[in-house]
Amino acid sequence: MRTIAELPHPDFKITFFAMNQKFIIKFEQGTLEQIYKIAEADVTDGIDGLFQLVDAEFTKSVSARFDEMRKCFVEAYKRHEY
Repeated sequence: MRTIAELPHPDFKITFFAMNQKFIIKFEQGTLEQIYKIAEADVTDGIDGLFQLVDAEFTKSVSARFDEMRKCFVEAYKRHEY
């Protein structure tokens, strides 16, 4: 897997990878990650097409999903405090 680009964002790290004819978009926030895969053939304009895909509406839903992921993890952790 090779890194092909990073996209600046104030709330999380966005990294783009290429591997086995797929693009991988990885969002990182603290200890949480979200990964999306898409076939290279399905993206017109290569990396520019990926940048267009990661628009404001998409990143807003990614942010909301991070909030939900964190909430679920904290609740699970509290049920099984160590």
